[in-house]
Amino acid sequence: MLGASLLVAASAATLSAPADAHPVDDGPTVEVTIDTFGPVAPKPDQPVVIKGRVTNTSSVTFENPQALACIDRTRLSSTSALEAIPTEQSVPMDKRDSCSNLTNDSHTFQPFEQPLAPKQTVNFSLTVPWKEWRISGETGVYVVGVTFRGDTPDGGRVMAGRARLLMPVIGKQPLKRAVNTALVVPLRFRPTQLGGRNFANEALAKALAPRGELGRLLALGAQRKVTWLADPATLDEVKQMAKGYVILGQNGQTTPGTGQAVAAAWLKEFEASTSKGNEVVLLPYGDPDVAGLLDSGAPLKDLVGQARTKTEHSGGELTRTFTNGLWLEGGAAASRYLGAASGGFTGATSDDLNLVNSASWTARTRPVLTSTPVYNVLTPESPDHTVRTVIADSALTEGGPDPETADSPLQVRQRFAAVTALIAAAGTNTASVVALPPRGWDPNGTATAALAASLSSLPWIKSADLGTIVAANPKPQATRAPTAPRTNGVLPEAQMQAVSQLDSATTTMQSLLVDGSQLPEVMTQALLRSTSSSWTGHPEEARYFTSIERGSASQQLGKVHLINAKVDSGQRKEIKVNLAGSKGTFPLTIANDTSWSVRVGIVVTPVNRTDLKIKTPQTVVLGPGQKWTPRISASAEQNGLIQANAQVTNAAGEPVGKPQQILIQASQYGSVGWIFVGAACALLFGTSFVRIYRRIRIERRNPAAVTTATEPTEPAESEEPGDETPDPAHGRHAANGVPEQTPGPSLKEGVGSKDG
Repeated sequence: MLGASLLVAASAATLSAPADAHPVDDGPTVEVTIDTFGPVAPKPDQPVVIKGRVTNTSSVTFENPQALACIDRTRLSSTSALEAIPTEQSVPMDKRDSCSNLTNDSHTFQPFEQPLAPKQTVNFSLTVPWKEWRISGETGVYVVGVTFRGDTPDGGRVMAGRARLLMPVIGKQPLKRAVNTALVVPLRFRPTQLGGRNFANEALAKALAPRGELGRLLALGAQRKVTWLADPATLDEVKQMAKGYVILGQNGQTTPGTGQAVAAAWLKEFEASTSKGNEVVLLPYGDPDVAGLLDSGAPLKDLVGQARTKTEHSGGELTRTFTNGLWLEGGAAASRYLGAASGGFTGATSDDLNLVNSASWTARTRPVLTSTPVYNVLTPESPDHTVRTVIADSALTEGGPDPETADSPLQVRQRFAAVTALIAAAGTNTASVVALPPRGWDPNGTATAALAASLSSLPWIKSADLGTIVAANPKPQATRAPTAPRTNGVLPEAQMQAVSQLDSATTTMQSLLVDGSQLPEVMTQALLRSTSSSWTGHPEEARYFTSIERGSASQQLGKVHLINAKVDSGQRKEIKVNLAGSKGTFPLTIANDTSWSVRVGIVVTPVNRTDLKIKTPQTVVLGPGQKWTPRISASAEQNGLIQANAQVTNAAGEPVGKPQQILIQASQYGSVGWIFVGAACALLFGTSFVRIYRRIRIERRNPAAVTTATEPTEPAESEEPGDETPDPAHGRHAANGVPEQTPGPSLKEGVGSKDG
C-alpha cells in the first residue's frame, strides 16, 4: 500500500471548479483523507482495505459521525470513459450521489464513538469484502471512495465530505498484452550558478539532498529502468558544486557553500545510473522557454538553436552517452515552434528525440496512444514538413477523478494503473506508452516516485526506455500538430526584456574579440540560463540572476575604454580638446585592459552643433594591455564650444561601454569673418589708391603750386618758436606732437562668425 496521503478538501470553497460552474452552498464540511488503498488493482474475491482520516474543518460539531465506503458501479472500459467521469463540482456536497454508500456489512462503514468537534481529526479503517462491491468479475475500472456523514446542530443528517479514487479490477480472463512503458524523469532546476564558484543561493543544494526534489527523483533509477530527461545546465552546476562553491550575497560578500558533499554524492549516483544502462536525453542548454524566444523574433529566437548546439558540443562532458532532445507542452507544441526548434542547429540529426505531452491537443484532436506514442507531426514551417515526435500520454499522470487531489501520489498511482490496465485489455498487438510528468507537476518528487513504483508492482507493465520504443516504430503515422494561441511563452515580459539586454551585451563582447570563439564560456552559459523555463514561479530569483550577469558583462565591456586623465572626486569628467583653424586634429586614447585581442574603433558625434564634421578612423586590433591613440580629424564652420560624445565601438560598429563626453573649443575664422577681413583690406587699399591718383592729377595740372606748397615757410611773428615742429618725412606739421592715425577698420571685427 502507498504510505503517502491523499488529501481531499471537501469544502466547495476549496474545489477547483470549472469556469462555467456556479458557486454552491455546501454548508458545514469536513476533509476526508485516504492514506492507503490496497491492493492497487484487486482481482475478484479479493477484499480491499481503505485507511485514512477525517478532519472537521467547520465551526460546528457533528453528532453520530461515521465513515462509509462507496462505489459508482458503472464499469469503465476505455481510457476516454475515464476522462468523462463527472466531478460534480457544481453540486452541493450533500447532494452528490455518484458514489453510493455501502452499509450491508459492518466492515464497510465505521461509526466514531465521540462527536466530531471543530478542528478534531479521527482515523478510519475500512475493509470491503469483494461481494459488497456488487460488480462483475470483468476487467474494468470503477470509481470508489469514502464519505462522511453526521448530524448537524439544526437536526439534519448530511454527507459533509467525500474522497474518491479509481479502482482498476483485473478480471478472471488474463490481460491480452503487456504494455511497454517508458518512464521519463525530468532532472532540471532553476539556475543558481552566477559564474565560476559563485552561486546565488543554496536552493540547488537542498534539492540534491536525499529528501529533496532531485534526490528523490534520482533514487528512482537505482533499481528500475528509467529515461533521464536532464538539463545540461543543471548537471554543470552540480559538477561545480561538487568541486566547491560560495554563495554571493547581494551586498557582495561571499560565504562558503554547504552542499559540496551532497552534490558529489548525487553526481556519483547519477553516473552509476547511466553506467548500468539508464538512457539520458539532454535538453537544450538551460531548458529555454522555446515558445517565448521564438515569439520574440530575432535576435532572441536564435538562442534556441544556440542552446541546442551547446548541448550537442558539451553533452559528452556531462554523461558518457546521450541523445539530443526537446520537450514541449501546451501551446509550445504548435507546429511553428516544433518545426523551428527541432532542427536548424549544429549537430542536428534524425536520431534526436522530440517529446510532447498529449494534453497539448484537445480531447477531440488528440492522436490515439493505445498502441504507439511515436508520430510524424506535420510542421509545414519546417524544411522537412514533418517532425518525428514522441507523444507522452498525459492521462498516465492526470490522477483523479477529484480535480483538487489529482496530483497526489495515491491518485497518480491509481490512475496510472487504471489507464495501463485498460490498454492491456484492449488489443493484441504490442502496446507502448510514455509517461512524462508535466512541468511543475510534482514539486517534491513523491508523485513521480509512486508512478515509478508501479513499473515493478503491476504485472502487465514492461519497463522500457525511449530509444527502445522509438526503434520499435520505424514508420510512424502522421498527425496534425496542436493548435495554439498567438503567443505561448511562459516567462514574464520583464524577464524577456532582461534576457534581451544580456544578449545585446554578450553579442557586443563577442564582436569585440578578434577571435569570437574566445568569448568566455561563462558568458554564454549565463545568457542561456537566463532563458530557462525553470524560472517560472521564481521571478525575484530570475531578476537577481540576470541583473548580476548583466553587470558582469558590462564590467568586461568597460575594460575597453577611453583614457581620461580628468578625474574629480573619483568621477571621470569630460575630455577637453582645442580645434585651431577650420580643420584640425585632436588625439583620443583607447586602452584594452582585457585578456584578449580586440578590434576597436571610435566614433565622435556632436551633441549641440550640426556643423562639426568628423572623419571616423579605421578600426584597429589591440592586444591585451595595449593602447591606441588615433588623431581625430575634424572641421567646424563656426567657432565656439562644441559638446560631443566619443564612443568606443567593436568591428560591427556597435557601442562598447558608455560614451565619454568631450568638449571641443573651435577657434577659427568663419566664412562671414573672412568677408569682413576682405572688405577691410579692399577699403584700405582702395582709399590709398584714390589719394595717390588725385595727387598725380594735381601735379600734372599745376606743377608750380605743388612746388610752392612743398617749400618751407617762415613762422609768423605772433607765433612762439617751438609751437610747431616740422615733419621731415612728409613736409607737414604734426598735430600736438601725435602722429596722424591711418583710417581703417579693426581686424578683430572680422574674426566674428554666426555666433560672434
